[in-house]
Amino acid sequence: MKKVLIIEDEQNIAQLEQDYLEVHGIESDIATTGEEGLNLATTNSYNLIILDLMLPGIDGFALCEKLRKNLDIPILMVTARKEDIDKIKGFDRGADDYIVKPFNPNELVARVKAHLSRYDRLTNRNNTSTDIQINNLLIQPDARRIFVNGEEIIFTAKEFDLLYFLATNQDIVFTKEHLFERIWGYDALGDTSTVTVHIRKIREKIEEDPSNPKFIETVWGAGYRFKKQ
Repeated sequence: MKKVLIIEDEQNIAQLEQDYLEVHGIESDIATTGEEGLNLATTNSYNLIILDLMLPGIDGFALCEKLRKNLDIPILMVTARKEDIDKIKGFDRGADDYIVKPFNPNELVARVKAHLSRYDRLTNRNNTSTDIQINNLLIQPDARRIFVNGEEIIFTAKEFDLLYFLATNQDIVFTKEHLFERIWGYDALGDTSTVTVHIRKIREKIEEDPSNPKFIETVWGAGYRFKKQ
């Protein structure tokens, strides 16, 4: 059975989320502070985290960044804020999706199930997949690990998925819309700025000079292309 960690300081909302998840066969734990959430997330095994943005102590942005240092499971950010800058900031910290309060609990469950299913498909590859070595960049699909110059670099789930997709489709230009639909799915909340943020984060991790990338090229007016090596 899948297990989710709910980090939410409003007990009635946390309980509502837990009840709806339970009805759909998904177990969950609740943390009401950022510190408690960080402790539970790093000492227990979860398949997904539902993270409120406005928390006492450590806020959702800072907590998301801390969680991403050790976890690659999906993180669904929940907030009352509707501004695009907050969404971009959340994705920049490593969130995989974003849902605004007030929301339909059934929509929340649908998003949770979609992310769980997508993560399972991407992590349960068969043994026919092989490592991808491109110059100083090594991608290990089965282990979902990235190495640059022999040093492992920590990637979020979506960063890995995006890099892997581009690297396995070299010299093909993909629009931001295509990449968003392919990696996040039609049912995901967000827009093409999400892709831009993730491309920038990937470049910062794998490129010697992110402003002059040798792997992921911007094709102005068209999208992105992984340069054929």
